Parts: sequence; C-alpha cells; structure tokens
Amino acid sequence: MKLIAIDMDGTLLNSQQTISRQNKEAIQAAISQGIQVVIATGRAHFDAQTFIGEAGLALPIIGANGATYHNQQGELELSVPIPNEKAFDIISWLHDEEYYYEIFTNQAIYTPHHGRNLLSIELDRLQSANPSINRDELEAAALKQFNQTGYAFLSSFEDIKKEDTEIYNILAFSFLKEKRDKGWDQFKEEKSLTLVSSGDHNFELEHHNASKGNMLTYLASQYNLPLEETMVIGDSFNDLSMMNAAAYSVAMGNAREEIKQKCTHVTLSNQEDGVADAISLILETQK
Repeated sequence: MKLIAIDMDGTLLNSQQTISRQNKEAIQAAISQGIQVVIATGRAHFDAQTFIGEAGLALPIIGANGATYHNQQGELELSVPIPNEKAFDIISWLHDEEYYYEIFTNQAIYTPHHGRNLLSIELDRLQSANPSINRDELEAAALKQFNQTGYAFLSSFEDIKKEDTEIYNILAFSFLKEKRDKGWDQFKEEKSLTLVSSGDHNFELEHHNASKGNMLTYLASQYNLPLEETMVIGDSFNDLSMMNAAAYSVAMGNAREEIKQKCTHVTLSNQEDGVADAISLILETQK
C-alpha cells in the first residue's frame, strides 16, 4: 500500500470529535513506512486543519467533498468551484424553501443568521407530531453540525453575491425527511451538479466534477502512486466515489450496511479506533 485516504466525521473523529492517540499513532506509523496519508472530508480545509493540527499531524487535505485539495503545507493546489450564477440559484431556492444551509468557500462557511432558529422550529414541529422522539439526540446532531470553525453569518442570502469568493460546496440540513426528499428531488436531475449526503439529515451540492474520488485520482497522479495500491477508509455515501476509485476500500463498523457491502473490508467503529485497526492490518501484511 502506497496511499491511504481517510474520511473524518464518523471515521477518523470519534463521537467526542477528536482524533484518538491510537489513530494518530497509526497514521504516523504508516507515514514512517513511506505511505502517503491524506485526509478526505466534507469539511472545509480550514476547519479540517484545526483537528489535524490539534493532533500534531501535518497532512494534505481533500476538502469540501473533493472540491479542494491543499497540500501538506496548507497551500491550495486545485479547486473545482460551482459557477457563481448556479450557486446563487441554489442558495435562492434554499432560502425561499426555508432550509438551514451552509456555503463552503475559500474564505469562510457562510450561513444565514436565522438558520439555526429554523432548525429549532423543525424540532418543535417534530416533537409536536411525535412526542416520543429523542429530542436530545437530534439536538446533538445539530450541535455536531455547528461544530465547525470559520463560520460567517449572512444577514441576507443576497450578501453572498457581494463576496469575492469561490463557492465549493452548498450543504442543506433538515430534520424533516419530507423536506430533505424535496430538496433531493429538486436537484437530482441537475447534470452540472454532484448531489451527495454525508449524514442522516443533510444533502450537499457541488460541481459535477468535484468528488472525493476525482480528487483522490488527481492526488495519486501527482504523487505517481497507483490507485491499485491505495486504501480508502470511510463511513458514508459521500465516500463512495473514492471507495470506487481505490483498489482497497474499508468501511467503518458504524457505517451503513449499504456502504459495508460496497467495500472490500469492514473495520471497527470510530469509537473503537477503526482507522488504527485498518492501518495496522495493512502494516502487518507489508512487513
């Protein structure tokens, strides 16, 4: 194995949103054996870098679900932004339909200042219709979504047009299934966009050429590393493109069954240091 790509949420990060000592040491062990390790995440680069830096690691990062690639020094080498007019049309629709949304750019993660209130209203609606729902669990999911660095709040969705920025990814989040389904149906036939989901309550839009798989292919070519000697580790549907690109794919123990069925191996969960377990197995076979 010459190249390992690792997802973050639900994979490298545990439920406390930290990189465990075991995972860190496994990554360092792989690097010491000459294996290139890269992070491949839906998070913005500057947000992902916070976790990587806190763990004392220096790694290249595929960010925004494959719309950006920053090298180990944190320099942007390649980006695949959504054309601005298309992005503005998406944002306008999400605004009119009252979605909570996030706009990932090279400067910040822009979100409407009232967006979090929209999610509170959705929770109230859910609880009214179904008093037995676990509201604490849903609120924890919202807090996890908000656990990102680099937010900037928009007083109006029109304000994004005033920013001189590249738009890489637009995420919509809702607790209401019918609302998520409506958004998915709105954009699923749009040929200029890639539509993916990275969690139970969201869908994400980006340029149709932007994906973790495409950016991993670019990275492999830059390092002259064959995809036949590449391993990817992930847990969600937005990881499928890179799982399909690499010869060896590993699903986390906490991944959905559909993801596990598409992978060559299943490791432990993110609470059990599944990344370290997968890397250790590879290093053992290469001795």
